[in-house]
Amino acid sequence: MTSSPSTYDKQPSVPLPPGSRVWLGAEAWQQLDDAARRAAGSRAPVVAVDCYPGVDVAAVVAELSEALPAYAVIDMEGAAKPIEQIDALIGRSLTDDRVFGVMSHFTLDEFYVEAELDALATAVADSGTPTILVGWGAALVPVATDVLVLADLARWEIQQRQRRGATNWHTDNAGEDNLRKYKRGFFVEWRTADRHKRTLFDRVDFVLDTNTSVREAGLITGDAFRGALEHAATAPLRVVPFFDPGVWGGQWMKERLDLDPSADNYAWCFDCVPEENSLLLEADGRVVEIPAMDLVLTQPRALLGEKTFARFGAEFPIRFDFLDTMEGGNLSLQVHPLTDYMLDTFGMHYTQDESYYLLDAAPGAEVYLGIKSGTDPDAMVAALEAATDGEHPFIAEEFVNTFPARKHDHFSIPAGTVHASGANAMVLEISATPFIFTFKLWDWGRVGIDGIPRPIHLEHGRKNIQWDRDTEWVTENLIDQVEVIREGDGVREERTGLHGLEFIEVRRHWFDTEAALDTDGTVNVLNLVEGDVVEVASPTGAFEPYRVHYAETFIVPASVGPYLIRRTVDSTSETFATVVASVRGTRITDN
Repeated sequence: MTSSPSTYDKQPSVPLPPGSRVWLGAEAWQQLDDAARRAAGSRAPVVAVDCYPGVDVAAVVAELSEALPAYAVIDMEGAAKPIEQIDALIGRSLTDDRVFGVMSHFTLDEFYVEAELDALATAVADSGTPTILVGWGAALVPVATDVLVLADLARWEIQQRQRRGATNWHTDNAGEDNLRKYKRGFFVEWRTADRHKRTLFDRVDFVLDTNTSVREAGLITGDAFRGALEHAATAPLRVVPFFDPGVWGGQWMKERLDLDPSADNYAWCFDCVPEENSLLLEADGRVVEIPAMDLVLTQPRALLGEKTFARFGAEFPIRFDFLDTMEGGNLSLQVHPLTDYMLDTFGMHYTQDESYYLLDAAPGAEVYLGIKSGTDPDAMVAALEAATDGEHPFIAEEFVNTFPARKHDHFSIPAGTVHASGANAMVLEISATPFIFTFKLWDWGRVGIDGIPRPIHLEHGRKNIQWDRDTEWVTENLIDQVEVIREGDGVREERTGLHGLEFIEVRRHWFDTEAALDTDGTVNVLNLVEGDVVEVASPTGAFEPYRVHYAETFIVPASVGPYLIRRTVDSTSETFATVVASVRGTRITDN
């Protein structure tokens, strides 16, 4: 594998509206003070800083106390219920499992003592002192506030902090298994937080970026925040990718995408997972980082399209990510839950159907897919169970098909199909978005990079393996499914998947000069899988041309309608190809 200078943009941004400002540090706190005093007039101003769980509330309190000494800065989370009561309340959603819980439907007020919130409100109102209330749920305190601030934080940053020892909200679990920390966030805290945050978006006066240290935090007005997201839903955009190592990780991304050369490997890149990724909002060279999920929650119809929103609600149902095993190892042998099992067991209304698109592959690369014809299910399960003792390796090739994997191959993997990417492959995974619902069956006898054995989920897995997806079925339904849709004028459009059981439609466009596409009323997610650089343009000039480089994933919101992907004046490649994913049955022309 040879490397070349990377053009991959690891920090894409979305413009803030013209005239917007990003205030940093001391100037941000002064801006808050000025706004609060203007709004309060002759009264003592009251500010609420409502924090996403994971924000360092103590650091925010300390910084504001130092920067604005005239204010009483109060950590309002003292009004929360004792953690023992909260644990009892959420226990059924968390379960005893290390990885999986049940999707929760709590509202934030359930975590607080109403009488204590009332008492706090009375004390603030009676004090006559300028006051700042800080914490997750500051907006719940029933007192008139002059300025409302949303202190936001991306989930990827929360995970990094937890790995360094940060706790979940109001817990003392610094040393707990990171998978259990993530579980508490995923199934309870983040669901509750997003539900609460949606009540704030239309009325926040400021948004505070807490992804960096509080002292360096950036501040923008609520109007700038809302304006940037409204604009973002009308033009192509990218979220901020993040990269993570793994026990099977490879070297392709490190070399081709110009990542830290000192890292042992990179296994994953989440390049379009709005619940995990960030958006950078930029003005005059300054940026604030917000969760990309804020765009989904505030602009679901323009972003997703009416039919997709009607079907999924304010969730982004398509996920693009990279799985790099170049010079690495096999992924775990795994299976994803069937929709009925997903709903009944975890409370999630759709499942992780997926596919492997080979962005690149070394000679000899292969994909594990489906059960070998003639396999005895009891014998395979028994062999998997025996392998859990660490002394009886599971010989996957005796039970599971392997297929050669070459560049630009596309393998469909509907839920219930046993699968794994083998070593020496660079996979663009195109899938539905339910995140962590992967049942590992065999992990080649490895432990995680933290030295802890990675969890195996045989009990869940055996209930979801579709044993009739044997060699013949997989060969007929999941391999070499390319269908030419149209060809001419320098464009070849192909349907490359997915299987009829999956809700995602994938088309590939090969072109020399340009290809004309149309969102047709539903969100499009694309990746430039061949060629050096292109631009996405509006045939009516509705948005400025948007540059995309090789391997970059980008989103074209439903509201865009017709768009062009074309070579640029500095393109050097002779041929280009994009893959575009959308939700089947949600186009305006679908009946």
